[in-house]
Amino acid sequence: MRAATVTGPRGVTLAERPFISMVNVRVDPASEAADRIEKTLGAPLPLQCGHTTASGPHTVLWLGPDEWLVLSRSDATAVTAELREALGGDPGSVVDVSANRTTLELSGPTARQVLEKGCPLDLHPRSFAPGQAVSTTVGPVAVLLRQVDDAPTYQLLPRSSFADYLARWLIDAMSEYIGPEAP
Repeated sequence: MRAATVTGPRGVTLAERPFISMVNVRVDPASEAADRIEKTLGAPLPLQCGHTTASGPHTVLWLGPDEWLVLSRSDATAVTAELREALGGDPGSVVDVSANRTTLELSGPTARQVLEKGCPLDLHPRSFAPGQAVSTTVGPVAVLLRQVDDAPTYQLLPRSSFADYLARWLIDAMSEYIGPEAP
């Protein structure tokens, strides 16, 4: 991935950000358990498709009306235990899914154009901006796609078994930006 980096005004970089803790949470968002989970995370559970919230080491991605993915820089075992304690005996689930996905990070001035080669979403800033995350495909691979900042930097969370294929697909898509722009 490092060797595929493109520098300059058409720059784009791809890197893996392994070992991010990922915890799947399912709970009724109107329940007292959801309130306790929000207090534990220090952030509200986002309630709309594409929305995320963040506090300290945790970022919460909306996956469905009663499902979220917590990304954390904290230890997965500790985060899972804290969230299970917050859930208590109420209906719902808290599951460490860290081994399920990895994180690829695509950034630079042409990162959006690289993604647009194989992503059906409108990634223009008016439609997809920092702090948003959705389930989609890039090439033939299903991913959670999150825009981190205006650089732009995107995080792609594919299933671990598809990460190598997706990285190779992105490297191929990046290759046209090595040379000067065609007139």
